[in-house]
Amino acid sequence: MSNPARGEASIRAAGIEHLLRPSFEALVRAEDELGPLFALVERAGEGQLRLGEIAALFWHCLADHTLSREAVGEAVLAMGLAEAARPLRVLLGEILRGRT
Repeated sequence: MSNPARGEASIRAAGIEHLLRPSFEALVRAEDELGPLFALVERAGEGQLRLGEIAALFWHCLADHTLSREAVGEAVLAMGLAEAARPLRVLLGEILRGRT
């Protein structure tokens, strides 16, 4: 479903895979809420990223926006931080590297 080469990832919520697509528009919305994206990446690298920040980034990057923000938070809790780190790494990598 997701294409990591395009910086996409996915999360499972309510038994359904949901595409995370870090478009320019989605990242601008995330940055408006979470602050500078470079600082977000730095916090993640230092292990200082908060659960709410992960859920917010995922929510802003949802391709279909069929999930509520609360449902995204519950999905992150259900998958656990170790599993949530996988799509998070894809999104943060896209922020740092950009598309080639």
